[in-house]
Amino acid sequence: MDNSSKATPDNSAAGNAARGHDSFKAGAHDTIDRVAGAARPAVDRMAEGAHGAVDSMAQAATHAAESLSARGEQLRDAQARATDGLLEYMRAKPLTSLGIAAAAGFLLSKILSSGSR
Repeated sequence: MDNSSKATPDNSAAGNAARGHDSFKAGAHDTIDRVAGAARPAVDRMAEGAHGAVDSMAQAATHAAESLSARGEQLRDAQARATDGLLEYMRAKPLTSLGIAAAAGFLLSKILSSGSR
């Protein structure tokens, strides 16, 4: 028997397997490309939504910071007015101011010393 006649069917089977593998590989790549192409618009929409959410949060944070800054300025102005008013009262009535300060100090010492017993 000639070994060359046996080699032909084996080579043919190997060739068919290789062609089948190549065909499967090409089909898999085509499927992946189609799925990726179909998913791209959905990913783009999600990215746009995420960008929009980040922009909204940044705008809200900016607004909050501006509001807090304005409120802080209002509080500083109120503190300055209260301090000015208190200093004016102390200049106008120094003895009354001293009596109020002594009474407040006495009450504060009683409150703090009763808490330590």
